[in-house]
Amino acid sequence: MKLKKILSSVLAAAMCLTFAACSDNGSNSGNSSSDNGSSSSESSTSSSSESSAPESSDSTVESVPENTAPDNAPVRVAALKGPTAMGMTKLMSDSEGLNEYEFEIVAAVDEISPMIAQGTADIVCVPANLGSVLYNKTEGGVRALAVNTLGVLYICENGDTVTSVEDLKGKTIFSSGKGATPEYALNFILKSNDIDPEKDVTIEWKSEHAECLASLLATENSVAMLPQPFVTTAQTKNEGVRVAIDLNDAWDDLNVDSSLLTGIVIARKEFADSNPEAVNEFLSRYHASVDFVNNNVDEAAELVGKYDIVPAAVAKKAIPECNIVCITGEEMKTKLGGYLQVLFDNEPKAVGGKLPADDFYYAYEFPG
Repeated sequence: MKLKKILSSVLAAAMCLTFAACSDNGSNSGNSSSDNGSSSSESSTSSSSESSAPESSDSTVESVPENTAPDNAPVRVAALKGPTAMGMTKLMSDSEGLNEYEFEIVAAVDEISPMIAQGTADIVCVPANLGSVLYNKTEGGVRALAVNTLGVLYICENGDTVTSVEDLKGKTIFSSGKGATPEYALNFILKSNDIDPEKDVTIEWKSEHAECLASLLATENSVAMLPQPFVTTAQTKNEGVRVAIDLNDAWDDLNVDSSLLTGIVIARKEFADSNPEAVNEFLSRYHASVDFVNNNVDEAAELVGKYDIVPAAVAKKAIPECNIVCITGEEMKTKLGGYLQVLFDNEPKAVGGKLPADDFYYAYEFPG
């Protein structure tokens, strides 16, 4: 199956999204490659940095390896430290001591991608565009089960001069995620507001969110694009830091037929096709877990801390801003398909060179 070729192509994409949104505890500078998948490029301006987006590749595989688990084994589920894992914590807690699920929470996308390529996980939570990349690289070997995280990016200012996207013109914006979803989302929003990302603003790309946070805190009237929980951490460290623009709102204001997304749940096609009842049961329980997390923040924050995703104190403040959801069926197809279309129109490599076919979208509607 030429797994090395798969991984060399896919891991470049793995730095995609905005998926490390709640990946870190907001103060640790050692893990930037989690839920939002920021790339590891050096600090540079948008016009000079080389994109780390996945290149189109002629080397594909015919299918994902078949299930490597024995019969009657628990469903193997993996997620990144961040909103996807946070939304799963009630299900994780309810499953303790049972043989239904085997959960693994990892810190970086390059740890989770091989699980699909090697067939060592059944269901995984990945950045939204990586699902499409994996679909193309495996020639249809994965299925999208649900959208689990909407946008988690915010334009923050250490001051009070930015109140709209138009106010960003002439500004320097600190950001992480060059060649990944943060760049695609920001560029799309800027261009749609008649702002040239290469001429009208200076985007200073950092390798980690912690670097953006440090630059924001050190410079008065500075601007940074940050995910949660870094926004919460910034405001904790400096009361003068404010959310100037919610990029979800900025995206919605454009009236495009899509939403700004961060993460999705995917499954190996072989597993989903062979075990539809198990997949549907997982989705039902995952949906209930997401509802619990969103509606019982104090208890959920304790679970998030218990599973070492982020500290409970950070989770308590960040959960309401993490846009944790569980959207399936036609609504998922509309939101995810529209989002991938926007990425494809701006940079085809971001979705693996082409949009996935209809069989990428798993058909499941919650009862009632």
